Amino acid sequence: MSTDAVAVIGFVSLFALMLLRVPVGMAMGLVGVSGFSYLVGATPALKLVGQTSMRTVTDYTFGVIPMFLLMGSFVSNSGMSRELFRAANGFVGHLRGGLGIATVGACGGFAAICGSSVATAATFSAVAYPEMRRFGYPQSFATGVIAAGGTLGAMLPPSTVLAVYGIITEQDIGKLFIAGIIPGLLAMTMYMITIALIGYFRPDFLPKGKVLPWRERFAGLKEIWAPVLLFVFVIGGLYGLPFLPRFTPTEAGGVGATGAFIIGVFTGRLDREKILASLLQATRTAAAVFTVLIGALIFGYFLTVTQTPQKVTEFLTGLGLGPYGVLALIMVMYLVLGCLMDAMAMIILTVPIIFPVIMHLGFDPIWFGVIIVMTVELGLIHPPVGMNVFVIKSVVKDVSFSTIFKGVIPFVATDLVRLVILIAFPLLATWLPTRMMAH
Repeated sequence: MSTDAVAVIGFVSLFALMLLRVPVGMAMGLVGVSGFSYLVGATPALKLVGQTSMRTVTDYTFGVIPMFLLMGSFVSNSGMSRELFRAANGFVGHLRGGLGIATVGACGGFAAICGSSVATAATFSAVAYPEMRRFGYPQSFATGVIAAGGTLGAMLPPSTVLAVYGIITEQDIGKLFIAGIIPGLLAMTMYMITIALIGYFRPDFLPKGKVLPWRERFAGLKEIWAPVLLFVFVIGGLYGLPFLPRFTPTEAGGVGATGAFIIGVFTGRLDREKILASLLQATRTAAAVFTVLIGALIFGYFLTVTQTPQKVTEFLTGLGLGPYGVLALIMVMYLVLGCLMDAMAMIILTVPIIFPVIMHLGFDPIWFGVIIVMTVELGLIHPPVGMNVFVIKSVVKDVSFSTIFKGVIPFVATDLVRLVILIAFPLLATWLPTRMMAH
């Protein structure tokens, strides 16, 4: 059998296993080992499993993932999200749709110290949804805002998805983190504008809150010292700000996790029970991520033997669509895959195949990382799967999937516009890393 036929059978088998609900990491590992042993031999294939597993879990670079996951767990369980929401609400809650704008702002702040879209969506389903419902916001709008706001965790540093992209493509994780700042802030701004436009064109749809005196507003700002301090210390150290020591991404994750732990214990927000819950939560998530990573690396070796990346590059560049035509085709593929797969699995499975195409076409790898993560974000909220939608449904029991998807539609449209803006103006992603790394 030809290597092309083996590669095709491998992909068909992989998607068949995923449809049968076999975990993605296991499915990729099984297909990778089977294909590799068929083409090279059973003994090298089994050696590959042992070597890949050991190298992945002991590699210093990969330590960035569990460290930032642990930091996110401590932050989630110490209740910093409530202070962020309260502070944002003090300044914009009196506007029409103000609670929605406050939710987006608080999601952005929380995402910047958490790094997880799913954790952000789950947290604000418990924090912001009851408040919006209490003030008379429709269910569809309330859940739609939280689903969209949750996606900011994938873009703003420290993003786990961007870190994994950096590891796979051997790009500077620090540069990727900083490249996500302007697109992440753009996302927040455009979501807020979308809410303001909904309030403007449908004034009877969104209520207004009461105006708080300035004294209360500034009092709310005092409460957010912990997340601000944590963000400045971790991200400032990562980029070597003058008053801070310089960290590698893995060290920044360790410092962030330690800082979140110390702040949580010092303020009395983390008791013994919450510390144990945080450790368990981070360990489970890290184990799931590493299982997918190991499976994907084994599957990647199988693809290398079949020369799939080179053949995909030749095929796509030979279509005569031009660089941006090929890029559009890749974006459509990611949007379709977003209906079927988890964001992390999508990145790990496809980037080894797509990345050589992007490099061949001459696109900036840092910019492409931001574009990919932004497209994957869309998969977190658009029908029929939308991981964030499932997370919100698991927290808010009395809302239907159709109601959440209805509320998400305006934000999906906003994301598509943002994607076009970022493709048209790559400088939005590349300017900040170039500036900061030059100093």
